[in-house]
Amino acid sequence: MNDASLKKLLQSVAAGATSPNDAYRELRDLPYEDIGFAKVDHHREIRCGAPEAIFCQGKTTEQTVRIARHMVERTEKMLATRASPEVAAALVEAFPDAERCDAARTVAIRRVSGKRPPGRVLVVCAGTADIPVAEEARVTVEFLDNDSETMYDVGVAGIHRLLAQERRLREANVVIVAAGMEGALASVVGGMIARPVIAVPTSVGYGAGFGGIAALLAMLNSCAPGVSVVNIDNGFGAACVASLINHGNPALRA
Repeated sequence: MNDASLKKLLQSVAAGATSPNDAYRELRDLPYEDIGFAKVDHHREIRCGAPEAIFCQGKTTEQTVRIARHMVERTEKMLATRASPEVAAALVEAFPDAERCDAARTVAIRRVSGKRPPGRVLVVCAGTADIPVAEEARVTVEFLDNDSETMYDVGVAGIHRLLAQERRLREANVVIVAAGMEGALASVVGGMIARPVIAVPTSVGYGAGFGGIAALLAMLNSCAPGVSVVNIDNGFGAACVASLINHGNPALRA
């Protein structure tokens, strides 16, 4: 259930095409559906601008597939993140039209709403080792009805690779930057463009990187204006913020 489907349902009731009882059956599981081991939040897109995603890590394959079935039955779409190869295979078997991305560890069923904003989200990463986090962000950005573009392996160790793409950076509406090691790329990008930059520290790096903590602290201490930071390896979270920015404030469109 999202803004468009809720308004369509209410208009159908007002026009007499849908009975109050049928509308009740559609709405009775709001704000969530209790399936025992999980409470599926069908209401989240209306409240938060993005539907609930399935974080597969820690869930059994059976639990993940069952949650996905309840989501798809209600909304005809689903995003699963941190999916192991076994879980991903089970989801694709259950939903043949699902899109599996092994690099991102995601499985998605997308339903394009036709209301994509004109702006584009650019996903940038410092090195090839950061691509899994960047790909999680890209898949999520597209799942949330945004146009995306990628710019990979443009870290500061060879900064000429980034500088050669300055025009593409300026043309984006929002930029997500994933970087490990010392995490300097987000500050550099933030100092080049007048666009929101969402920094994603990755756990890539040697011992003193402390599993991404060094990159996280560097990004939090950035002196470049317009840089915000999400948690280590949280490409999904960065994409949700980018989508909200790109789509604008949903409350103003109500």
